[in-house]
Amino acid sequence: MSASPTPAPYTEPWLRGTHTDVPAVARAVLHALELSLDDIRKWTGGLSDPEVHARPLGLPAVAFHIKHIARSVDRILTYAEGSQLSTGQLTAMKAEQAGAETLAELLSELEASFSSAATRIRTLAGGNYDDPRGVGRKQLPTSMGGALIHVADHTQRHTGQVVTTAQVLKALRS
Repeated sequence: MSASPTPAPYTEPWLRGTHTDVPAVARAVLHALELSLDDIRKWTGGLSDPEVHARPLGLPAVAFHIKHIARSVDRILTYAEGSQLSTGQLTAMKAEQAGAETLAELLSELEASFSSAATRIRTLAGGNYDDPRGVGRKQLPTSMGGALIHVADHTQRHTGQVVTTAQVLKALRS
């Protein structure tokens, strides 16, 4: 009888030596997105499609957070690029609470969003992080770098909520 192979230890994205061609700030944002995707895949594994739409204990659904992450990354990067949101982005934002997507469809949207974001972040990395940017209708002040950093911190905040809600859903099965 042969022993099962020992799984390779997990190495967080920031310790993988990747994206060394990108300045540190943008590299950290890319690593935050990779960590988010790793965590979401890990913790949603085994959830049923109805579970990802459930609201245990009144918490927002896992589906909402995954859609919100994917779509907010796009919106925040639009501000980082110095643009305002399109009608399509505003419509997609309003639809984040609704829907009946499968977990596979949600993960596909997230992966596509992060792939597009990586290209956009690499482009922004060559710019001036202190360039002023306006956010929303009120044109609240930030900078290109501030918007980039917010992509990372906002994504990680909602990823934590996905992890917690997924753990609650799994605990409620018993």
